Amino acid sequence: MAKLDILEFPDPRLRLVAQPVETFDADLKRLADDMLATMYDAPGIGLAATQVDVQKRLLVLDISETHDDPQVFINPEILESRGTEVCQEGCLSFPGVYADVERRDWIRVKAQDVTGKAFEFETDGLLAVCIQHEMDHLVGKVFVDYLSPLKRSLLLRKLEKQRRHAG
Repeated sequence: MAKLDILEFPDPRLRLVAQPVETFDADLKRLADDMLATMYDAPGIGLAATQVDVQKRLLVLDISETHDDPQVFINPEILESRGTEVCQEGCLSFPGVYADVERRDWIRVKAQDVTGKAFEFETDGLLAVCIQHEMDHLVGKVFVDYLSPLKRSLLLRKLEKQRRHAG
């Protein structure tokens, strides 16, 4: 498995909209495996293909504490959602930056696995938040888009300051 480069904000490629996956082959399986390896190495709990500069509707995640429950969602869609909750989110494309974001608390999702087989399920809590966060990436949206202009500005300045001190 190869470790992929994760795009960091404000890279304009993070704003691109992913295209539906139509070919389910060994290359797609390898991409999903590489994305999981990259996510675990980062370390993170979710990663969208657009974050590694692949414009396909594919995301991977694993919210388990033991990193042994990898999940792959291809062409995901939210069919139904209810309730709201505020959760502190971070993002591998915004290293070291966290903010409270309001998301739907419960969702029903339809997607495909790496073989193209469709599946559907309901979830809530952290998994629901994570799926929504990664799905946003597939349409060119990032979590700071949910913040007020003032909060977004403060977080982006913090990110820029971190980069200056790191480089």
